[in-house]
Order: sequence, then C-alpha cells, then structure tokens
Amino acid sequence: MARDSQAALVALNRFGLGARGGASGDFVNAASDPRGFVKADLSRPNGVLLEMPGLQSTPALAQTVFAYQFEIVQARNAAAKSGTPAMEAAQAAPTDIAGKAAAMEATSANAAMAPTAPDAMQPDPPKPAPQPPNIIQKTYRTEALARLQRAMIADCGFTERLVVFWSNHFCISANKGGLARMWAGSFEREAIRPYVLGRFGDMLKAVEQHPAMLFFLDNQQSLGPESRAGQNRNRGLNENLAREIMELHTLGVGGGYSQDDVTSLARIITGWTFAGRQGQLGTPGTFVFNANAHQPGAQRLMGKIYENTGVSQGEAALAELARHPSTATFIATKFVRHFVADDPPPALVARLRDVFLKSDGDLKALATALVDSDEAWQAPMTKLRSPYEFLVATGRLLARIPEDPQRYLGGLNVLGQPLWSPAGPNGFPDTNAAWAAPEGMKLRLDISAQVASRIAESIDPRDLLELAAADAASIETRRTIERAESRQQALALLLMSPEFQRR
Repeated sequence: MARDSQAALVALNRFGLGARGGASGDFVNAASDPRGFVKADLSRPNGVLLEMPGLQSTPALAQTVFAYQFEIVQARNAAAKSGTPAMEAAQAAPTDIAGKAAAMEATSANAAMAPTAPDAMQPDPPKPAPQPPNIIQKTYRTEALARLQRAMIADCGFTERLVVFWSNHFCISANKGGLARMWAGSFEREAIRPYVLGRFGDMLKAVEQHPAMLFFLDNQQSLGPESRAGQNRNRGLNENLAREIMELHTLGVGGGYSQDDVTSLARIITGWTFAGRQGQLGTPGTFVFNANAHQPGAQRLMGKIYENTGVSQGEAALAELARHPSTATFIATKFVRHFVADDPPPALVARLRDVFLKSDGDLKALATALVDSDEAWQAPMTKLRSPYEFLVATGRLLARIPEDPQRYLGGLNVLGQPLWSPAGPNGFPDTNAAWAAPEGMKLRLDISAQVASRIAESIDPRDLLELAAADAASIETRRTIERAESRQQALALLLMSPEFQRR
C-alpha cells in the first residue's frame, strides 16, 4: 500500500495540481492506477479549452480597450482646453492604461495576501476612497478567476499543468501595458490551450501571430528597411520577436543560429502586425499582414532560401524552426526539467527528443511519453512547487473554489510569481534555486498561517493529510502535525510539509 501511495503522490503532485479535498477520492483513484489517472486528462482534448461566460475574444477586447484609450484622450484634451488643473483632470479621466492599471492591481492584490504588521500606537490617517476597477483591471481579474477556477475543479490537473508550462514557455507580460494586461488571458486561451495536445508547429504559428505576442515584443514597430513604409518613415527593423523566437521559443541558446539569422528572420516577419483602433488594415485586434511594411526579396535563414511570398514566407520559416533537431532537444530538456528534475536525466531527454522529431512535434505524444517513462516515476520528489502550484494546491486540498481572484493574485505577487507577468521574455524560472530561498519559504509560511487562521477550526488537519498523502506521509510529518498546539498550527505545518511543497 505504501508503494501505491507513493505512486499516487507522484501522480497528483509531479504531474497534477494536488489532491482535492471533500469527497473527490483523488488519492484513492490515483493509487489504483497512477499512470492511467494522469493519462485520463490527455483523453479529454476539449477539456483543455476554457470557455466561460464573460470571457471575450482578443478582437472584442481590443474594441473595448481602444475605446477606453480614446475616452482617456478625449477627457484630457477637454481638460486642457478648459484649463482644468492637472489633478482634477486626472481624477476625471479613466486610469492611465499604460501602467497604472498594473500598479493598482498589484497594490490591491498584495494588500489582500501580504503579511500584516502589528497595529501602530498612533491612529492611521484617513485613507482616500479606493477607485473602482477600470475595464482593464476587471478583464484581468475575470480571466484570472476563470483560470483559477478551472485549476481547482480539474480531476488530475495534468493538462492544466501543460497549459501553465507552455504559457510560460511562450510568455508575454501583462505589465507591458494596458493592451498586454487586457490580452494576457485571451492569449493563453487562443494561442496556447487549443494546441497543448496538438502540434508544436501549430502552437508556434498561433503564438507568433497573436496580437498579444506581436505587441509584447514590438513587432508592430518593425519595418523592412526597403519596404514602402520603412522608406517613408525612415525606420527599420525591430529584432525583438525574431530573437526570442530563435533563442527562447525554438532552437535555444547554442542551437546553431547566428546574429545574421536573427536579422534574416526579423526581415521575414516584417509586416506581421495587428489591426489598430481605426481598422484600416482589418478588424481591430486581429492579426494582419501589412505588405507595405514587409521587407522585399528573398531571405537566407540558417542556410535555406525563403522566397518573398508574403505572410507565407514567415510561416514557412516557423515551420522549419519547429522541426529543427535543436528545437527538439531544447523542448525535451525544458519539459523534463519542469516535470522531473532540475538536472534532467539524459536518457529521458533523448527519448522525448526522438518522440518530438518522429511525431512532427506531437505534444500529446510528448506528454504521453513522459508519463510512460520509468524515470518520471522513480526520480526523487525534490522539485519545489512554484508559487502558483502551491497556492492552487492549497485551494484544491481545502476544497475552496474562489469567487474572487484577489487573494490568489496577492499571494502570487508576494511570492514573486505575479500571474502572466514575468520580468522578461524568458518567463519565470523553473528550478529550485528560484523558489527555495529562505525569504521565499518564510513568505510561504506566512501565507500558510494566514490561510489556517481563517478556516482551521472547521477542519481536521489529520484528515487533510490522509487526503493529500495517505501512507506516503512520513512519520516525521505525522508527528509534527499531531503534536501541533492547535488546529491552526497543524494546518499551517501541513501546508509547509515536504509532502505538500515538493513534487
């Protein structure tokens, strides 16, 4: 039974999002057939999609945010003409979408989960009335809530883990500004989820042509130097998107490309943009190919010539990059590092690399090969859950489906993994060194104590330990929980136990 329990713990923690509390029976189901429990997620491809009331398409969100921007400009222009003082004009106009929305979101969310300081001796000064959330904040919270609710109710959570992995691999940052914050959720819903169990090449194309990625890496500003637009505006290439496609999305560092290849790819994808508010190139917020901005002529990329065939020139280049052996090695290594160990077992990496190449980038086959491997089940559970995984696992174990995302958003901010907002285009780190620092673990303990203080009296932590780990729980963990001075302390210690923190 102990062996079955250990395999169940691997199924739920390494591959999934953790056992759910209540009467879900997750641990028993996982123990009876660990591999089958995980692979059942892969047999429900439509279950990866996220379609809920209130979630809108990228073009619909674009219409809303463009109208919001226009409203801001009108309000400021009117204030300037009337001589309204700057402070009054700022209060009258909607919140600036370029960055204040993100700052306000972080501030309010942090306040929801940040550890509280002792009350000061002096009374606090009166606080100004909080501004109601603007349309960008509302949209971000709606998208966040939908993602969190799906994570809470998922059976195993393997496909949700795959979504998070690929969303981080092809990351954007909601902190880029209003458009990025508005589109962060729809980007994941439209460019990641439909392809998580499909082909890597199809996901790559969907990602690089999505308005959120084009905006995040400034490709709408990239003009072919010899294109009509480039000559008229005296502007040239922006290589951001091309560089990240090769370095972070496909080949990886040392994958066989040169700076000349980056420049060539940047030329190839000039004209890849999205339609703006006035809709001159197409429906606002949709991908469009602007021939006037495209660099004319054939381009050489990694030894192959790509003729100027318009948008298909770039699509052909992406298809070749998706099939390149360096891409297979880069993806397989990153995949194993995420799910198994910081130092990926070379034999498992080689096996997944071969699956990726032979299947033409079939991501369901890649995930299946991982679950079928012995290494993924035998490797010690040394990986530390990321902040997102920790908070979601906590909600699942306590059987709490959130109706408001603020506590989770605040916790993610405090723990250093703000939702859809990595510090750079390389995404959040995926090794223990990033999350296991003493300060980070102390913050996890603070959050665990806060959670316990709110609900500990209504549950028995010993029962939760059975749901979370059963016979896989160590004698030390059992004794620690049993000897706790209160249910509150016991629950906090459970949430900080190796069986809960490790995967």
